[in-house]
Amino acid sequence: MRFIHAALRRAGILAVLVSGVACVQARAEATMPAQCDNARFVQDQAAYARQFAHTNVPYGQHLDLPEHVCGTVVRTYRARRSRSGMHGYFLMAVEGGKPIRVVSNLDEMKAPSWPWVKAGDQVEVQGRYYFDGPGREGLDWTHHGTSRRWPWAGYVSVNGQHYE
Repeated sequence: MRFIHAALRRAGILAVLVSGVACVQARAEATMPAQCDNARFVQDQAAYARQFAHTNVPYGQHLDLPEHVCGTVVRTYRARRSRSGMHGYFLMAVEGGKPIRVVSNLDEMKAPSWPWVKAGDQVEVQGRYYFDGPGREGLDWTHHGTSRRWPWAGYVSVNGQHYE
């Protein structure tokens, strides 16, 4: 448990015990790494997986972290429409961690028609790591926009081609 709390503090996370369950929220001082930091991402991913191994994150708690990772596209998926627009999805392998789903808001991104990635492509992704529970995690906010709740612009670079 000490490792999890240390990892959360390093990532700018506030852990609070609510009804016997450790709830986690991102704090304002969390920072976006200037370059790929796969070790940080793998550590964050492992900490959440251990902490919430058998449960979903309690309602109202959002585990959102700024992450900047590099890896290889494992698989692409078809684009789908959600309440916030059209989204493209791909699975990315990050060395030392388990594959992570990357979500790109195609209506917000300046990119060609989907799919603009394919298996084997080298990608660099800057975005928001969300963890809603086991098997419900990914990297989103990979487009250029920001908001009151998310101050970092995201992007995806594919084989050196930058899309935001």
